[in-house]
Amino acid sequence: MKLKVCGMRNSVNIQSLLKVQPDYMGFIFYEKSPRYIGEELNIDLLKTFPRNVKKVGVFVNAHPDLILKTVKKYTLDMVQLHGHETPDVCRGLRSRGLTLIKAFSIEPGFNFSRLNNYKSHCDYFMFDTKGATLGGTGQSFNWEILKEYDNEKAFFLSGGVSPLHAEMITEMKGLNIHAVDINSKFEISPGLKDIDKINAFARQLRPTVQIPQM
Repeated sequence: MKLKVCGMRNSVNIQSLLKVQPDYMGFIFYEKSPRYIGEELNIDLLKTFPRNVKKVGVFVNAHPDLILKTVKKYTLDMVQLHGHETPDVCRGLRSRGLTLIKAFSIEPGFNFSRLNNYKSHCDYFMFDTKGATLGGTGQSFNWEILKEYDNEKAFFLSGGVSPLHAEMITEMKGLNIHAVDINSKFEISPGLKDIDKINAFARQLRPTVQIPQM
């Protein structure tokens, strides 16, 4: 199972996280987020990333042209769409060669048939917690509802994942979980991660990955 750490922006924090060898590192390009990269993200640092750490840009209802320009500017490897983007928007972006993660906000009674029109236009899905506003909530949803998903397309598990969830996640059988997405529960402050917490979680989640001692 792979690991994605989202909401990064501080250069020193990013360099420390690279030692943990996450599979994905997420950068938020949504101005209303407290983890919005603003002018803080170091473009030159992103260009030095090893190939095994994929850079993911997170967008919310952004214009496709802006997404494409941002991908080029920051040498992003993947795009995460976290708003109300339509299947046509996904199709258009993917036709330009982008690797897409489409996020869906899960709530009781969520109808997974909504995903059918997206399946051929996205590489992965992400299941996050439904909130009052767009973006992450820092809260987890009832993972039992995932038993209703057909597992046809691999997904990122998101929404309030905490250090206490590692064992529970590794025991979730029969679900096509590609990666676990962590963010606020591993922070010192918005956008600044507790690397020791992430390192411990990563060791539980991926026991076969050789992570250097911190």
